Parts: sequence; structure tokens; C-alpha cells
Amino acid sequence: MKKNCLLKKMAITAVLTALCFSVYAQEQKEYPKQEPMRPAMSEYWTPQPKVVTPGTATGNAFLSAPSDAIVLFDGKDLSEWESPKDGSPAQWNVHDGVVTVNKKAGDIQTKRKFENFQLHIEWMIPANITGTGQVRGNSGVYMQGKYEVQVLDSYKSETYVNGQAGSIYKQTPPLANAMRKPGEWNVYDIIYSAPVFKEDGTYRIPPTITVIQNGIVLQNHTTILGTTEYIGFPKVEKHGAGPILLQSHGDPSEPISFRNIWIREL
Repeated sequence: MKKNCLLKKMAITAVLTALCFSVYAQEQKEYPKQEPMRPAMSEYWTPQPKVVTPGTATGNAFLSAPSDAIVLFDGKDLSEWESPKDGSPAQWNVHDGVVTVNKKAGDIQTKRKFENFQLHIEWMIPANITGTGQVRGNSGVYMQGKYEVQVLDSYKSETYVNGQAGSIYKQTPPLANAMRKPGEWNVYDIIYSAPVFKEDGTYRIPPTITVIQNGIVLQNHTTILGTTEYIGFPKVEKHGAGPILLQSHGDPSEPISFRNIWIREL
């Protein structure tokens, strides 16, 4: 009897062992391996970017507009500009291919409104500039009429750093002082992303800006905190597309000039 029981136990053990090996064999089943990656597997060809013909550079930093740009000032007239006060024609002085600030006429702004863009603008502090600090060729380029990139003679001339050339005025100082001396042309290339607002008027995505002066990065995807305020701190004001505004500052120094202004909507 004991022998029969032992044989039965051995038989059961053998069956269980066979089942275990069967399960293990199933778990160890080999499946096809992933096909090896080839260079072309991570490449795609469409959609192709549109072709844009670059502008050409000439002496003293003049770069003509690329083929898809909106030319805002080509040295001939201010047909793309108006007075922010009442929409009347801009009254700055056009001469010799440049436009010079008319301080009595006030600011000017584009008739068109923009959101995301690449802006090219060249400006010159007059060689006979006088004054010090903020009273030395003061002007500004405003994104959407609200956010100012400072224009000022910062060549061997000091002021508060968040108010010198290339600053987001009263907010963020530039990473470098890239000024050319008075009488020479400076170049701003600006890449701007407009803000996105929540229903309550606060930023869902704040505006950001990159500013390159004379080939040197001054602002690197800088977050703009709000509107440019001379007194007080930035405010968040819900808005849509807005103009490019050029400032006619009230200081008594000699007025500055602009030329070769174009914009590419992004």
C-alpha cells in the first residue's frame, strides 16, 4: 500500500514538473525582434518650407528686405505709418533715404497690426548728440504698441541698466552693450511672440522677445512681464494684434533717425 502511494506521489510530481517546464517554455518563447533602425526611418520630406529669398547686405549694415517681408519704410515715404493720436498721416521728416524723429509731431505707429513677427529696424544716434543718460537720443520700438525695446545712446554713456539700449524698458537689462558710436548705424533684429490671454485677462502665455543688436544677442527669449510703464510696474492688459510704434521722446537732445524697416509675420 505504501509503495502504491509513493508511486502515485511520484507520478503527480512528474506531471507537475512537466507542466512547470511547459509554462516556462512558453514564457521563454522568442518573438521577432524590432527591425533595426535606418537613417531614413527618422526622416520626413513634407511639407517643404516655403522658399524665401534673403536680403542683400551693403555697406554700413544695410540689409534689404527678404522676399516675403512687409516693407514698413524703404526710405521714400511714411505711407505705412500714422499718428497714434488720431490716425492722421505720420509727420516725421523723410530725407536722404531715412526718417528722422519730429518731436513736435509725437509718436508714429504702423497702420497694420501684428501678433508674432520678425522685425528688422536700423537706427542712428546723431554724431552731434548732447546730453547724458536718458537724455541722449532717447526713443523706443514698441511691440503691439505696448512693450518697449529701448533705443538710446549707450556708447560710453551710462544709465540704469534696465533703461539702456536693448533693454525691455524698466524690466530686463540687455545681456551686453553692443552700441556703435554716434553717427554710425545700429541694427535691431527682433523676434517677438504675442501673449495668449485667459478669459479673466491674465496671461495664459506671456509675450516673449529675442533682440539682436549688431549681430549680438541682447535678449534671449526674454519673458515680457507686462506693459511698459515709466512710473510704476508692468501691467497685464488683455489685447489683440497691435502696431509697431516708434517713440518720439520728450527729451531735448538731437532727434535720431531710422531706416530700412521691414517685418515678417510668423
